Amino acid sequence: MKGSKVLLTFLALGLLVFVVTQANAQCAMCSATVETSNANGGGATSGLNNGIMYLLAAPYLAVAVVGYIWYKKYRKKDIPMEMRNEKLHLN
Repeated sequence: MKGSKVLLTFLALGLLVFVVTQANAQCAMCSATVETSNANGGGATSGLNNGIMYLLAAPYLAVAVVGYIWYKKYRKKDIPMEMRNEKLHLN
């Protein structure tokens, strides 16, 4: 059972590495158009800024959700605290 999970994980990671799609970035002409649109009072910049903020927040949100799930799943409950009655000497 554990071996199949490891194999499935490596298979998924291998597919992610080998399946590559082309990404189109914003060219200099597009950025110049947005800047002139902003200077003329156009609303394209607010949509562009909202999209950037959305893309910026998505990874942080995903890490926070995974961290919360990990914390809830692996948090230990009812652990007895067995402390010695003698003093600790840290020399």
